[in-house]
Amino acid sequence: MHLDPLFLSRMQFVWVVALHILLPAFTVGLASYIAFAEAMGFFTGRAIYTRISMFWIRIFSVAFGMGVVSGIVMPFQFGTNWSRFSDATANVISPLLAYEGLTAFFLESTFLGVLLFGRKLVPRWVHLFATFAVALGTLSSSFWILAANSWMQTPAGYEIVDGRYFPADWWKVIFNPSFPYRLAHTVTAFYITTGFVVLGIGAWLVRAGRFVDEGRTIMSATLWLLLVLVPLQIVLGDLHGLNTMQYQPTKLAALEGRYDTAAPAPLTLFGIPDDEAGVMHDEIAIPHLGSLLLTHSWNGQIRGLKDWKPADRPPVGPPFYGFRIMVAVGLVMLALVVVGNAMRRGGAFARSPIFLVLCQWCAPLGFIAVLAGWTVTEVGRQPWTVFNLLRTAQSVSPSLTGVDVLLSLIGYVAVYAVIFPSGFFVMRRIIRQGPQAQVPDGPVQSGRPALPIAALSSVTARELMP
Repeated sequence: MHLDPLFLSRMQFVWVVALHILLPAFTVGLASYIAFAEAMGFFTGRAIYTRISMFWIRIFSVAFGMGVVSGIVMPFQFGTNWSRFSDATANVISPLLAYEGLTAFFLESTFLGVLLFGRKLVPRWVHLFATFAVALGTLSSSFWILAANSWMQTPAGYEIVDGRYFPADWWKVIFNPSFPYRLAHTVTAFYITTGFVVLGIGAWLVRAGRFVDEGRTIMSATLWLLLVLVPLQIVLGDLHGLNTMQYQPTKLAALEGRYDTAAPAPLTLFGIPDDEAGVMHDEIAIPHLGSLLLTHSWNGQIRGLKDWKPADRPPVGPPFYGFRIMVAVGLVMLALVVVGNAMRRGGAFARSPIFLVLCQWCAPLGFIAVLAGWTVTEVGRQPWTVFNLLRTAQSVSPSLTGVDVLLSLIGYVAVYAVIFPSGFFVMRRIIRQGPQAQVPDGPVQSGRPALPIAALSSVTARELMP
């Protein structure tokens, strides 16, 4: 049996990234949510927000640790599996990843200790500042990672010297054509992902009947937030799609399932793509709607994949189905958020057993949408590592064997099969414990704590353990 090192290297990267991205998709938004809860507790003096913050800090600490462990192996793959890519793009990609370390990790590591252990050791305003610093650090990490990924999608500001890419204009490298759209779309997706997890856990707290006030407060604030973010994401997705049509038309053709150029172009709702024949079987489509959505014109032209050589076309199946999963999930999210906010009168959203169960069932939807969107982005870029410049087949390490990759892949699968269930179990224990009433109800001063320090102690090393 032939073990293809290119195929196995791609599968290994999929395994590592697909699992790792679930954690930033949660922690980026959760860090900002914790900052919001801390600020509300600080400025309103309501102890319930402090309890909510303490509850989510414990969960954040576990998810953040899992993210570090699962993500640390990713840079090694560039050297072991993708050395040709690393050699060709190091002068562009490496500084961007270094900037992430200098800004994000240093900022997070400096203030993470204060966030986790400093509530009883520093003034409340210092602890509040630490929460915002950690939130800014997670956003900074997203900024630089997405700048590097966007450059691979729409490279700009470079020059080629002896087959290697060198930065000619750092401004154009960082703020390449797709970066603003990808940054806004991805960060908003992370916030929505966190929002639905928070909403689902808040619903569970209400149903459990043990922390009803905290659960109702969590749900109310999150429903307001999602009422803004979900429609905003639809707009951002449309803008990102228009940008993709301009700079990566093959990707757009793949996610639309468009093999033949059409004007007007229908919107394909469902079909079975056949890349070899260049045909969409059993197609269900709405005439003109594809042109209207993508060109904002009733008779606009959408280019098909047959306009490019077969070797330059991405596979249609994964981006085609991934895009439809992402859109379907988005519509379900929008419906749930609209219904939830319509049920605000008299707090009906927290009294309806059906709505509470729906919130719990919908908690993982954001992760599904993130994985689907990531599939559209990365598979739709194929067969290129750097779009239209460096092919994936030319990026793999030359001396790599299939056995080497298979052994390391088995190792990664085994380790991740331990890390992720273990982390999930710990977070589940924390959720079941609930927002423990370590801060009594009543006003809290906005300076140093008016309550005894012991009553305000947050996440000690003992409390971090289930």
